[in-house]
Amino acid sequence: MPRVMGDRSGAVPLLAEVFRTYGFEGASLARISKGTGLGKGSIYNFFPGGKDEMAAAVLDEIDGWFRQQVFQPLREAADVRQGVADMFTAVGRYFLSGRKVCLVGVFALGHERDRFAVRVQAYFAEWVQALAAALQRGGRDAASALALAEEVVGGIQGALVLARAADEPALFMRALERLQQRLD
Repeated sequence: MPRVMGDRSGAVPLLAEVFRTYGFEGASLARISKGTGLGKGSIYNFFPGGKDEMAAAVLDEIDGWFRQQVFQPLREAADVRQGVADMFTAVGRYFLSGRKVCLVGVFALGHERDRFAVRVQAYFAEWVQALAAALQRGGRDAASALALAEEVVGGIQGALVLARAADEPALFMRALERLQQRLD
């Protein structure tokens, strides 16, 4: 029996998991219906723009979470070291200690890359810029802060892929610890 939801907000996290598991192209209507528990009519009632609208809603939710939990604290923390430490804690929590892949990364690497290129680029650029700004406030010059921020964000993403490929989530957490030490 299909699930009943009052609005689409409850479907967005479920859609994220469908896209995370199957990618955009592999997320068929049948898989979306099964993953959300919604009938096809409810899906199109909540998302009349189809999969593109669903993916946009998922990306909006991810953007909102990262802005609130990662980017804003990096920009506003009075204690830069604490802001950076909070970033690593939030990232570890969000990616379930390496058991959950980055959906933005999935969209960056899949066939849908061009469709969501602006959103994907903006997400990673904002993360790099927020971290670089924090590192600058912590005393690094602009060029080295930017280079280190790119290295760290790339390291986090690479560690997610490696942990997933090795089926060893603890690898991700070890990488986060090393990256954090690199910034200390």
